[in-house]
Amino acid sequence: MMKPKFLMVSLVICATVLYLSGCSKESEDKLAGTTTCDTTSISYSLQVVPILQTNCYECHGSGNTAGSGGIDLGSYTNLKVYADNGYLVGNVSHAPGYIGMPYGRPMLPSCEVNTIAAWVHQGTKNN
Repeated sequence: MMKPKFLMVSLVICATVLYLSGCSKESEDKLAGTTTCDTTSISYSLQVVPILQTNCYECHGSGNTAGSGGIDLGSYTNLKVYADNGYLVGNVSHAPGYIGMPYGRPMLPSCEVNTIAAWVHQGTKNN
């Protein structure tokens, strides 16, 4: 008969292995059918705005900033300030020292984070 201590250690090891091999953000994207993420030429109006509309404007859209520190991302001019100072990419990528956004929710899919980062690195064009 197995000793209870050995059984408990075995269960903990198995649970840890299963947890570590579970879904990551990358595998979640793959399961959702996202296999490629083209970030070669990002359009503000066609690619960035839809991400913001879906994930950010609820709290940070024009007129919806009361409980969000007054941060308004509802216009290109306002968004560019946060893109240029590094907060936009820092927050959506959950980088150390930044408040992960969307607040209290999981990080955006990697393709959306990469799209926003690429737009910033390509000069935050209003296109």
